[in-house]
Amino acid sequence: MRLEKQWMISRRDFLKTTIAAGLSATAFGGFPRAVFPSKGMRFGIVTDSHYAEADPQFNRYFRESIEKMNECVELMNKQKVDFLIELGDFKDQNTPPVEQKTISYLQAIERCFQEFKGPTYHVLGNHDVDSISKKQYLKNITNTGISTPSTYYSFDRKGIHFIVLDANFLEDGTDYDHGNYKWNETFISDAELDWLRKDLAGTDLPCIVFSHQQLGGMGMTDIQNAETVRTILQESDKVLAGFDGHNHNGGHNKIEGIHYYTLKAMVDGSGMENSSYAIVEIMPDRNIVVTGYRKALSQDFSKTS
Repeated sequence: MRLEKQWMISRRDFLKTTIAAGLSATAFGGFPRAVFPSKGMRFGIVTDSHYAEADPQFNRYFRESIEKMNECVELMNKQKVDFLIELGDFKDQNTPPVEQKTISYLQAIERCFQEFKGPTYHVLGNHDVDSISKKQYLKNITNTGISTPSTYYSFDRKGIHFIVLDANFLEDGTDYDHGNYKWNETFISDAELDWLRKDLAGTDLPCIVFSHQQLGGMGMTDIQNAETVRTILQESDKVLAGFDGHNHNGGHNKIEGIHYYTLKAMVDGSGMENSSYAIVEIMPDRNIVVTGYRKALSQDFSKTS
């Protein structure tokens, strides 16, 4: 298959280039070194698919996200990544919204996502609750091995602790629900901040944090109490990086030793060439290399200041 060959060549050439340049043994934090398998570990990320049976708007081709997601999942299966996580705005809605249709769009993109032959995880985005509640959203997705029905949670895999955050709260701690939100009024609630502190205190492993809205951006797409969240992450001395979506243009920033990578949106632009997804590889020395596919940005964190 031609596309498969392109994928394989892309990854081989990228790794050949980075290895030839010499990946530095970057140190992260003062916590105990985790026991990694000889080749580290890899996971797949995708964000902002915004699937809906709706006409294009603002360069968002909602219907095409099913085909784009199929390609993403096929690649992740071929690459045998350790897990696949989507970073929010999984589905969208019609105008005016119809609750049952919205749920059917969530179910359709989730069926596609569940074709991945491994653990799958979800991060809640603001558009995931544009016509439904968080409870309805959770009822229609699967977070592998997560027994507590919550939109924020954590799990361990191959010597890494992964933390999934939910920034879909108003300033007073009220849940986003059936469109009751402003896309640029986004907070981590006080209860979730308390949970985050306890979760970080309860692990000796290096950590990766996922959110939908940005923790390390520079503007309106940031979580509004991001500085408070970052302080908690920094003080733990355990966090390697954060990954998010929401800002469809993508980006990368480094704040107080923690990398924040924003993946470009899958939904923007027509045609498979305008898709976006990536594989994140955590090396045995704790360096992180992102291999981007289609429009997604590749990034070697050891080469950024």
